[in-house]
Amino acid sequence: MKAILMTAAGSPDVLQPREIPLPELPSEHYVRVKLAAAGINPLDTKLRTKPAYYPDKLPAILGCDGAGIVDVIGTAVTRFTVGDAVYFCNGGIGDEPGCYAEYTNVHEDYCAFKPANLSLHESAALPLVLITVWEALIERVNLQAKQTILIHAAAGGVGHIAVQLAHHLGAHVAVTVSDDKKAGLVQGLGAEKIINYREQDFVREVLVWTADKGVDVIFDTVGGEVFLRSLNAARIGGKVVSLLSTPLSLADTQLARLRNLSLCYELMLTPQIMHLHDERIRQRKILEQGAQLIETGKLGVLVNRMLPLKDVAQAHRLIEQGGVTGKVVLVMD
Repeated sequence: MKAILMTAAGSPDVLQPREIPLPELPSEHYVRVKLAAAGINPLDTKLRTKPAYYPDKLPAILGCDGAGIVDVIGTAVTRFTVGDAVYFCNGGIGDEPGCYAEYTNVHEDYCAFKPANLSLHESAALPLVLITVWEALIERVNLQAKQTILIHAAAGGVGHIAVQLAHHLGAHVAVTVSDDKKAGLVQGLGAEKIINYREQDFVREVLVWTADKGVDVIFDTVGGEVFLRSLNAARIGGKVVSLLSTPLSLADTQLARLRNLSLCYELMLTPQIMHLHDERIRQRKILEQGAQLIETGKLGVLVNRMLPLKDVAQAHRLIEQGGVTGKVVLVMD
């Protein structure tokens, strides 16, 4: 089968096409999936430059997100039959092969049926960002109806899903974006307060919007200085959840303590990195609940670009340039 191997840490040029054998099922609980598409995430580009989790296991097949058709099932598999259309987040961080390939293996407990009203290509764009947003907004900060939330980089892959889920939960949504086109997109997804961070001070705009109280929740997808400044945009006793490591100084922690802020972190890879089987089942159930929202028209995904598997290096460069609206997907056919 055709696959893209990461041969070493480095530039996108380390992603090399290869012919490798079809994968054999590692146990009777696995299914083999003929992949139609693989979602690209910023995580993939970071692991390409620095394989943080399994640096001694190169070459590797990257790509956590996949969607395709089950073509072989293990003897103990009960949830799927050959021909089922599935989507999942699995592998791609070095421990087991990912989705930059024509076929991959997945434990049946980590697979979900794809949303009925999405194509396989669209479905492949969803798993990592959907699980990330669900865990951040529902499980970490318990976002409630009528609360206020600020979502950074709201037109991006994670951000545009976060806007929709927050709107579905009944929250009042403020966002940061970089231009008018992105502003129009997120407004259509349910954002009420739109801040162009290149032209406006988001802290001041949030305080004006909330009558100087600050928002109940901040969803940080940027990190660094944006995260630190966000501490001043949260209300007293508010919550800040971040997807990134945050270099807090003593002064920063004192500010957070003074304001009685709850600081949370979200890394949806934790169950995979730490081999937590039950937690991975919980994440699969998130995919199932997300599929229900998609099928009832309450959630959708924006695929910005679809590229053939052989153009994976170009896809990585697009992500690294920044500013991509929605998701980039690799297609196998």
